[in-house]
Amino acid sequence: MDLKLARIRRGEYTPKDFIIADAKDGDMALGVGTAGPELDADGKPTGRTRPLKVYRDAMEDMVRSGLVDVMLTSLSSAEHLQARGVYGDTDVTAAVRLNDGSDIWHWRGANYKHLPTVPFRTARLDRVKAVADLGLYAITFFNDLDQDLRTIEAYAKFRDEASAAGMRHFLEVFNPQFEVKAPGSDFFTYNNDAIAKVLAGVSRHDRPEFLKVVYNGPKATEDLASFDPGNLIVGILGGASSTNRDTLEMVKQAEKYGARVALFGRKIFFAEDSRAIVRAMRSVIEDGISSEEATKAYHDHLQKNGIRAKKPLAEDLEITDPSLKLGA
Repeated sequence: MDLKLARIRRGEYTPKDFIIADAKDGDMALGVGTAGPELDADGKPTGRTRPLKVYRDAMEDMVRSGLVDVMLTSLSSAEHLQARGVYGDTDVTAAVRLNDGSDIWHWRGANYKHLPTVPFRTARLDRVKAVADLGLYAITFFNDLDQDLRTIEAYAKFRDEASAAGMRHFLEVFNPQFEVKAPGSDFFTYNNDAIAKVLAGVSRHDRPEFLKVVYNGPKATEDLASFDPGNLIVGILGGASSTNRDTLEMVKQAEKYGARVALFGRKIFFAEDSRAIVRAMRSVIEDGISSEEATKAYHDHLQKNGIRAKKPLAEDLEITDPSLKLGA
């Protein structure tokens, strides 16, 4: 990751420098349901959830594959992987989610989505530093003075503590989970300006290594990625699992419009074959093939290896994410 970031900052980026992170920090949001439902032989839910071990085994498999550049986990999972010696001599960078504000409290029955986020941190930085020197800090802007000031002040306090602890971070900026008005503009322009404003006064010693933002379409991505590419490296988050074509098209479009990092969680974990979908992601970036052809090749792989596809090929070839339709 560090070598790739250095080349990106020097303006020497090539598609092989595109960074892929596996975001397996879902236990910070979902609780017991993190690993998803247990399925029977016919692929139907049994009514039980899979244990955390399934999730952690998937982390271990992906790290050992060497296909990703970063593995993002909760602190407890990072400690588990360290105890098992998973990272060893791999080139995969360990990262830990450092805060868990209320807008990711998505456990079963939770009713927080309709409210602005409350800043909150579980992980202690000194404990994190024992297993990783890189972490994720997340914020959300609501165009509300009191709310946004609280968010910015919490982030400033975090940066001071992270600097004292010798911790690096990357910054995640969520979209609000309800409509936020931006008079005279649109939300995505407002959000980009908010990100640039908040980081303008931050020293290079304390700045995030890169951003993790929602892919809000070509215009929004290019607007932010072209602003200060040597100091503000844009990465995209994957969001909910959908079609595999969505996954591959999102990576392709994001890279085209200036993003240099993709941090995908559910789109990797809930794919039929996690390793194969990451290989396909690399193929659309590094080999320049279309997301359509990559999806077809992925289905060929599933068929040849006796893996049941979740959707028929025709359905899986659909682009369903509205933001992707803007650039298709």
